[in-house]
Amino acid sequence: MALNDLAPVARNEDGIALALGILKQRFGDRFQTGAALRAQHAHTTTYIPAQLPDGVLFAQDADEVQAAVEVCAAHRVPIIPFGTGSSLEGHVNAPGGGISIDLSQMNRIVAVHAEDLDCVVEPGVTRSQLNTHLRDTGLFFPIDPGADASLGGMAATRASGTNAVRYGTMRDNVISLEAVMPNGRKIVTAKRARKSSAGYDLTRLMIGSEGTLGIITQLTLRLAGQPAAITGGVCPFPTLEAAVNAVILTIQIGLPVARIELVNQLQMRSMIDYAGLDLPESPCLFVEFHGTEAGVAEQAETFAEIAGELEGGPFIWSARAEDRSRLWKARHDAYWAALTLRPGAKGISTDVCVPISELADCIVETEADIAENGLIAPIVGHAGDGNFHVLVLLDDTDPAEIAAAEAFIERLNLRALAVGGTCTGEHGIGQGKMAFLEMELGGAVDVMRSIKTALDPDNIMNPGKVLRV
Repeated sequence: MALNDLAPVARNEDGIALALGILKQRFGDRFQTGAALRAQHAHTTTYIPAQLPDGVLFAQDADEVQAAVEVCAAHRVPIIPFGTGSSLEGHVNAPGGGISIDLSQMNRIVAVHAEDLDCVVEPGVTRSQLNTHLRDTGLFFPIDPGADASLGGMAATRASGTNAVRYGTMRDNVISLEAVMPNGRKIVTAKRARKSSAGYDLTRLMIGSEGTLGIITQLTLRLAGQPAAITGGVCPFPTLEAAVNAVILTIQIGLPVARIELVNQLQMRSMIDYAGLDLPESPCLFVEFHGTEAGVAEQAETFAEIAGELEGGPFIWSARAEDRSRLWKARHDAYWAALTLRPGAKGISTDVCVPISELADCIVETEADIAENGLIAPIVGHAGDGNFHVLVLLDDTDPAEIAAAEAFIERLNLRALAVGGTCTGEHGIGQGKMAFLEMELGGAVDVMRSIKTALDPDNIMNPGKVLRV
């Protein structure tokens, strides 16, 4: 079950050689085979070793994606879709070589239908690019995974983030997709209507498929109205358990919180040093409310009362945008802050998600596990969803440290599964969590495998990810 026990994918040397020649002739300088560029399109974010593609195509529209897929399908050459490279489970690695199709130049905002609260975008559009474009419309796209990821990649990995407790995940905010399938055929999964009972839900099938069933070339997304007022702040707690119990009470009484993020003591220490925060070095909740001026003030006061009942506080909150931006930038920079806890170390970022009633026990047991095994591993979490992340810092040249980290990650996943949770709330399966997916869903993985084989019989779409074929 080791992280480096990755699914093998056989190389098709003859097919790759033929495809490289055809694509170079067809696309010229937008098809590159230089080692440095290929390395940039392999997995480099965390510990999982990089596996380079044989070539990188910078596609400019859906027709070019379709043409490239047709070439690769004809010669049985693997295809790896690439957005911004911010995924965390080896999603963009090329275990059998092949062609990386970089979609970053497909970054046009095709249409905004403000009256219908939706928009149509190409997959290379990033979250921040879309929200900058929407700034004067009174609308925004609420899914915020932290990284400025591409919207195509966010759909492919079923991303969520800090706003999910109020606005849902990508699954809830994608209305329709255009995709190029493994045989080169282009399909549209649905119309723009807000709901439909027409046929199989192919939109949801593609969301979270991690590029293993096709390449997303256009998305129709739900938009939300920009709130009239926002308040947010940070609340310290004496213990991690008290902080999690505050989350549970907040959700159970129906307080309409927009974000409620958990940071444990070790992670808080790193963020204080990294971002220069004037906050106590203790477990904290970062909280935000959206609504009317009177509504968000009342919600903040109610949350302060909940925190006080659990010996937390004071809850220091503000309606000033600059104050909130500083706090949320510190939260979004938690990964980089954590790396300062052990300079020179690599980080293995992993996540699980459990029913919210199990969250306190699961996190407390995880902290105890970290301490007992002498690991440096801060914790942050989208606590309103029962989702939390652990970043294990290690020397990736030391086999003993690698083994200890892998053993911890296995225990963490088994702990989550034992209480009805999942091995990943938002990172996805990729290469790193295939064994845990089998444990979690058992025979359902065979059904997934049947779908994959039916749509992609030659296993060319992002092979070696999600499940073994």
